[in-house]
Amino acid sequence: MATLRAAKQALRKEIKKRVASLSEEEKLRQSQVVSQKLFQHPRFKSSGRVAVFLSMPDEVRTDAVVRAVLGSGKACFIPRYFTGGNHMDMLHLKSLEDLASLPVTSWNIRQPADSDTERDEALATGGLDLILMPGLAFDKAGKRLGRGRGFYDTYLRRCLTHPRGRPYTIALAFKEQLCEEVPVDDGDVLVDEVLHEE
Repeated sequence: MATLRAAKQALRKEIKKRVASLSEEEKLRQSQVVSQKLFQHPRFKSSGRVAVFLSMPDEVRTDAVVRAVLGSGKACFIPRYFTGGNHMDMLHLKSLEDLASLPVTSWNIRQPADSDTERDEALATGGLDLILMPGLAFDKAGKRLGRGRGFYDTYLRRCLTHPRGRPYTIALAFKEQLCEEVPVDDGDVLVDEVLHEE
């Protein structure tokens, strides 16, 4: 276990360094390429209920994705992470104005406040068709290295108990985030597909 943890830590450091060396223009350029691939994807086109992560500076930008989901009449859900554990909910986002009104967290991303209890949670109201996954590193087999908190792995296990079953998962990545092999343990859930620039 300790060696696996060390391997994950080393890879996190390496990938963070790789991504940090990208210019803002390059990140935006690759984000546009990945977004276009997503918009052409049959799974995206056929999904009515989509969960989208709100990107941090070292992740593929998802602003255009959020706009596309809302603009196409799909139901859009965004994460609310609870500090001090690995619990996350996917809450309904109504509009771009709704997004702009959300408070900013210590991670500098917007999310519904803990006191915001009016929003539908995806699993409580009909499940999800598609979850777009963040992460630090990915390999071709769908292994994913997150930030080590386990929010998405825990949430996907919750999805398994939903009548709709596990949603399809697509990770959005810079090509610098791809590795030969990502170290994983039994608790790590694989993603169905990783979209990146070829």
